[in-house]
Amino acid sequence: MFTTPEQFATVAKANLEAQLAAFTTLSTKSVEAFEQIVGLNINASKASLEEYAAATRQLLAAKDPQEFVTLTAAQAQPVAARAIAYGRQLASIANSAQTELTRVAEEQFAENSRKVTAMVDDAAKNAPAGSENVIAIVKSAIGNANAGYEQFSKATKQAAEVVEANINNAVSQFSQAAEKTASAAGTARTRK
Repeated sequence: MFTTPEQFATVAKANLEAQLAAFTTLSTKSVEAFEQIVGLNINASKASLEEYAAATRQLLAAKDPQEFVTLTAAQAQPVAARAIAYGRQLASIANSAQTELTRVAEEQFAENSRKVTAMVDDAAKNAPAGSENVIAIVKSAIGNANAGYEQFSKATKQAAEVVEANINNAVSQFSQAAEKTASAAGTARTRK
């Protein structure tokens, strides 16, 4: 199929370089997302420790059980708001990373597909008479592989959209529950 070993070596080298570049890009994007998540967790941990200490001091300073209950209820809304903000930031990081990784993978697949098609076309030009059926089978296999990848890619994107919608729904429900809790605590304070 190749007229010279140099052609084969050139194609193999270009393919290896493209795979290395894609692997490097995917690894870099994964590490960046991991760094963002670690940073988010460190910041959330620091803030939680500081807020826990302040809340504990307030509760220890309560003069009677009623004030203790009122202070406890008042702390529910800020805790819920922070949890919601954390969930949204985490979802944003995950969504951004997923989008970037998908983009890189799609670009790599498209480039590899183009190269393979060009290689098959080049081989077809130099193929001996009577090998048209073999070339047609190879081209059909490439077309089927491309169609399968596109279907897989669509299904993956749909699954990611469902996960994102579920996360947003959970955050929304949690927000509503936190608002009801805070509202109930505020009502309880005004009654007493």
